[in-house]
Amino acid sequence: MPTEEQTVAPTSLRERRRAAATQEILDAAERHIAEHGPAALSLRAVARSLGMTVQALYHYFPSRDDLVTALIVKAYDALADAVQAAVDSAPDGPARERVLVAAEGYRHWAITHPERFQLLYGTPLRYYAAPVDGPTTRAVRRMSAIFEREMFAGFSTAQLAAAEAPGLSAELLAHLAQLPPTGQTALPPAAIALMMSAWGHMHGLVVLEVFGHTSFLGDHQAGIFRMAMRNLFQDVHDRIPAAGADPAPADPHTTERVTSTRR
Repeated sequence: MPTEEQTVAPTSLRERRRAAATQEILDAAERHIAEHGPAALSLRAVARSLGMTVQALYHYFPSRDDLVTALIVKAYDALADAVQAAVDSAPDGPARERVLVAAEGYRHWAITHPERFQLLYGTPLRYYAAPVDGPTTRAVRRMSAIFEREMFAGFSTAQLAAAEAPGLSAELLAHLAQLPPTGQTALPPAAIALMMSAWGHMHGLVVLEVFGHTSFLGDHQAGIFRMAMRNLFQDVHDRIPAAGADPAPADPHTTERVTSTRR
């Protein structure tokens, strides 16, 4: 019986040449971004660096938006690969330690590739609009799924649904409940809120460092980040009730959970 590898049709020479040329263009575009920043990206500049005409480059990327989309997807995939590699190398231990390792993998990639990180999270490129629910959306969901898995590993859906997430309006909870899942299963609204809050705090510290706003800390930036993330993820896990615990009653006016066992 033929194996899966045997049933895949081999690529033609033309397809291999096209793939190699596409990769060469992407590599040249990344070098251009590293030297001049994302805002200076242009098809003409990339083509010139490769000794191509702009018309020849159009055969591979019909527009600047197509090239930018490919670069964003490639950057998100590289970032997700770095986060996953960090998690894979982490020793077995508590869930909050593994998500801490994931956060440090995120930070390390960002400070190592600041221009590519700015392409993802810096000032939006003028006139660029990502395809709706296109490859960039799928790429960022892949990274989100890694953090979701590591942050909530070991918790049941019932525990996540009973998580303490004070101050959320009924309208916001309804909106969160309708969001498409980023992982294998849909998270309850309270867990999505905790996830978004944690990601915002983590990402904010990384942005400050990438853009040089915490340079006064010198070599201690990693230490501040680790302390902040350890406290953050401990707080998230403290807001999720233990298995079998009775959920605390919610205040109908503030949706704040009343609890005497959290601390």
